[in-house]
Amino acid sequence: MKPKPILYSLLLLVLTDLSYGQNSKTTRADKKYDNYAYVDAITTYEKLASRGYEDQAMFQKLGNAYYFTADLNKAAQWYEALFKLNPDQEAEYCYRYSQALKASGDYKKADKMLELFQSKSGNDLRAKLFKENPDYLSVIKANSGRFTIEDAGINSNYSDYGASIVDDKLVFASARDTGGAFKKVFRWTNQSFTNLYASDIDAEGNLGAPKRFEKAINSKFHESTPVFTKDGKTMYFTRNNYLEGKKGKDAQRITLLKLYKANLVDDKWSNVTELPFNSDNYSVAHPALSVDEQTLYFASDMPGTLGQSDLFKVTILKNGGYSSPENLGSGINTEGRETFPFISQEGELYFASDGRPGLGGLDIYVATADKKGGFNSIENVGAPVNSNTDDFSFLINSQNRKGFFTSNRSGGHGYDDIYKFVETKKLACNQALSGVITDLDSKEILVGSKVMLFDEKFAILEQTTTDANGLYGFEVFCNKKYYVRAEKEAYETNESNITIAKTTGASSLPIALSKRIKMVGVGSDLAKTLNIPIIYFDLDKSNIRKDAEFELEKILIVMNDNPKMKVDIRSHTDSRQTNRYNEALSDRRAQSTRAWLIAKGIAKERLTAKGYGESQLINGCADGVACSEAEHQANRRSEFIVVAIE
Repeated sequence: MKPKPILYSLLLLVLTDLSYGQNSKTTRADKKYDNYAYVDAITTYEKLASRGYEDQAMFQKLGNAYYFTADLNKAAQWYEALFKLNPDQEAEYCYRYSQALKASGDYKKADKMLELFQSKSGNDLRAKLFKENPDYLSVIKANSGRFTIEDAGINSNYSDYGASIVDDKLVFASARDTGGAFKKVFRWTNQSFTNLYASDIDAEGNLGAPKRFEKAINSKFHESTPVFTKDGKTMYFTRNNYLEGKKGKDAQRITLLKLYKANLVDDKWSNVTELPFNSDNYSVAHPALSVDEQTLYFASDMPGTLGQSDLFKVTILKNGGYSSPENLGSGINTEGRETFPFISQEGELYFASDGRPGLGGLDIYVATADKKGGFNSIENVGAPVNSNTDDFSFLINSQNRKGFFTSNRSGGHGYDDIYKFVETKKLACNQALSGVITDLDSKEILVGSKVMLFDEKFAILEQTTTDANGLYGFEVFCNKKYYVRAEKEAYETNESNITIAKTTGASSLPIALSKRIKMVGVGSDLAKTLNIPIIYFDLDKSNIRKDAEFELEKILIVMNDNPKMKVDIRSHTDSRQTNRYNEALSDRRAQSTRAWLIAKGIAKERLTAKGYGESQLINGCADGVACSEAEHQANRRSEFIVVAIE
């Protein structure tokens, strides 16, 4: 069994219309393909291709057959033939081809295919992640080199994967055949169905000879990916839809995957029961337990799945029941495959995904637990754990930083092999966000200000108050966007945002608050007092723009509230055109602003207006100086100077 795509059936749904002729050999191959007998189908398709047949659907199925069985180099060969035959392929083929190209180390071409995928796929999360992380290879490189790895010493010439630890034993799935003269073969790979095996772990971390796990757990179909409670008395594991001699099938007569639970009674595993959220119509697999053992995580393609397989969780209730499954959401899941979850003793979520920018195939990622029960700051764990093929089923002891993972990389014994590792350096990106809250005008520090931290979706994360130095502080995740909101009595609330750096360090975000009630006297500029942006005019125009009307309404309100206030309107232009022209233009703008206020009810004797042309530029954009349009527009402004108030 190739464990990485737990839900091949879902992947194949998009391929049901890819029939391509009535030739009897291709028809037989199609049937084998649709029944998941990939090894046989590949043989037939390749014989046809060797005879010179070129057909889009055949190349698609050849590429997919190798892609689904994780032979990415061969998949790349046939996807290349597909794109040469017809470059205009659906977005998903662009993505699969890019993944296959990474297996051969051709990241440059893989990224070009990802760019094509991005242009075709609209709002696909995989495309967004690539767009947001164009330098993903340099980030992965920075995360790499933190592990020493070696063969676990228990691998066979067949698929070995999906390990867990209980009572100083490593329990894992294997397709090795240690049975009698007859064995049941999985058509997908022509290997035996997987059973669970156990190896003793000695004091040095070496593994003993594997032995079959208990017969009560192993059946004639697939068993894999166990997880055990800390007391070693309860296990959850994956098995085909088979219980008490009865095999369940979906509407296409496919036997999918389910989760089961067993108890250790008198040193024997018994009471095998399936979990209530299983179904004959979708797969549920690869369980993981939270640190407090009150939450069960797993992978599935059940309704509500965002991609080909997603990570879900359920609460384990005190009465032995389970809550309804909850998708971990788009912060974790993509349109690709998220699978093989593991929760460390530190509450980190490790999982495998091919939907994020990675080294190729399934890569292993780690997400840090947040204070609200979710996960943040997803990082690729880097090489050598991740390679350009499939890497998955990661587990780590948080105390000694030792663990195991599975990979089908070259140089192994068989299809999938288990490797052991030591993490020599933790993947730690720590950022401290801080800032001083001050009065906008006086620059005085504001002690006791309320400061709130929000995520990029404006969900509140934390709140605090500023100390005696006006300082606030939060611990935040690297490479994340946050909003910080500051409040204080008698001040207007202000909010700012920041994107945290990708490396360990400190980030600063000072915030200035403006007083709600402000003193205004002769000589005050109402535009500055009311924090009014510059009243802009279009080039060579003196009419009031719609965006300026909103700001002028503030002036109107203040003058209505202070009926004896008199204001001098001063208009300015940029340096383009002649001095004479600019003086006339600015005077028209000043008079236009005055006329607007008079039309709104302000007595004309309370308003004076004058244009100053380019005589009072606020920057160096004088005649003959090269400046941007934004710099020129900054000079096209109006001021509202209080000249009398009683």
